[in-house]
Amino acid sequence: MRFVRRLLLILLVVLLLPYLAAPLYRAGHPVSTLMAWRTLTGAPMTRQWIDFGAISPFLPRAVVAAEDANFCSHHGIDWGALREVIGDAEEDGEVTRGGSTITQQVAKNLFLWQGRSVVRKALEFPLALWIDLVLPKQRILEIYLNIAELGPSGQFGAQAGATYAFGRPASALGLREAALLASILPNPVRRSARNPGLGVRRLAGTYMARAQSSGLQRCWSENRAF
Repeated sequence: MRFVRRLLLILLVVLLLPYLAAPLYRAGHPVSTLMAWRTLTGAPMTRQWIDFGAISPFLPRAVVAAEDANFCSHHGIDWGALREVIGDAEEDGEVTRGGSTITQQVAKNLFLWQGRSVVRKALEFPLALWIDLVLPKQRILEIYLNIAELGPSGQFGAQAGATYAFGRPASALGLREAALLASILPNPVRRSARNPGLGVRRLAGTYMARAQSSGLQRCWSENRAF
């Protein structure tokens, strides 16, 4: 019984740790679990932190257009998009697209593990709601833009991704370059912004249009922090 109690206590601490750590991420340069794992195993890993204000404004808009169009209005989980994914799965018999918000991806990348599983999703949902509560939207997006995998050989974050793909810093990206980077999410190994194929170029065109849509323009104007 003593062993079981200690095991349950350890499990409780592990579950609570992300909730205690999340408010501390208002400052600092957090790393993802994947970045930490690559460092520990000796795999290539490049990341140079860049503050939100130094990033080309085209990039956060393109990423929101690509990954989470309702980022400004939801509170960590986009319930409407989630219902659509569930509906598609019921019709097709399998999940063909993701419904994760940027906040969910931050929760997963900072505190959980890669790959799909019911257990991970069960942990990710309440954690995303908590992160949205304790961190400003701009900070959530800033963290995401610095921990997202944006290159085929361990390039993490906007700065490393932009340098690898275009040979220039994230501060100097134009709209098309930003859209190309957004287009390789979430699989920069199979997709390339450096040598984009037809599919990536088509996605980039779509995201360029979305980034300039009235909905996202209103989102940015209403959230002055952006």
